[in-house]
Amino acid sequence: MDYVKLGSTGLDVSRLILGCMTFGDPGRGTHPWTLNEEASRPVIKHALEAGINFFDTANTYSNGSSEEILGRALADYARRDEIVISTKVFQGMRQGPNAAGLSRKAIFQELDASLQRLGTDYIDLYQIHRWDPNTPIEETLEALHDAVKAGKVRYLGASSMWAWQFSKAQYTARANNWTPFISMQNQYNLLNREEEREMLPLCHDLGVGVIPWSPMARGRLTRKWDESSGRQETDEVANALYQPYDGGIVDSVSQVADARGVPMAQVALAWVAQRPGITAPIIGAKSEKHIEDAVAALQIDLEPAELACLEACYSPRPAVGF
Repeated sequence: MDYVKLGSTGLDVSRLILGCMTFGDPGRGTHPWTLNEEASRPVIKHALEAGINFFDTANTYSNGSSEEILGRALADYARRDEIVISTKVFQGMRQGPNAAGLSRKAIFQELDASLQRLGTDYIDLYQIHRWDPNTPIEETLEALHDAVKAGKVRYLGASSMWAWQFSKAQYTARANNWTPFISMQNQYNLLNREEEREMLPLCHDLGVGVIPWSPMARGRLTRKWDESSGRQETDEVANALYQPYDGGIVDSVSQVADARGVPMAQVALAWVAQRPGITAPIIGAKSEKHIEDAVAALQIDLEPAELACLEACYSPRPAVGF
């Protein structure tokens, strides 16, 4: 496993990030397709053995149980100073006032709850899961800065939003001597390349690391979505992100994969991993084989002709996932 710096910081991270939405109590939250704790632990352990040191979750994944499972597994299998834990805040964990968003009150109550579930004294990368239009960005940024200064958070990150919003946040932080964001977690894959227009150039200009989610388009780029599964039936977000007219792109992935004699997943992931400005893609894994395939994808160096084939069918589409 190779390691790179996250953005312009000194933080060393693996070239793959294990996304932990896959792990959680199936009876909690809205993800009945998740692996329970017994099934999750071998996957997390195998990721560590493969050299992955970066683990990404969120407070709302399976209503907090993803954080709990990840925290217990890492406590058993890893040294805290050798791993990077990231989680997120924004979406509500309960109903009622101050249950969601990025107010000072919401940030501090959710940060403390995440720390408790993860069983750690600090979070390496604390990310805002989305932009909050109902809270002044100054309030959000000062609260996050105070969390860093209190020692509960090491670095700050952001996730899917408009480029103008991210630019506003960065320059507001710097104008007030608050801690800026060091990373952007956005959707980027062969089925959705709209981030190439503004967000990726902005991140390059600001020295921000890019850690894209859904590099395999939630399985659509591997044809796994064509197979009947619990996630296919219940993942409403995925059904809203991708459209039937993407079939030509999926066919191109199949063509390149067949020619190389490798799984489609490796080709789709390799394309994202070798794109300019990408620090590390976030992978979802439900088995040790998925980890092995992802690591193997880092060894694929796509040729110009293969890149041309993979990119030929793409056409502009609406920005989604914010």
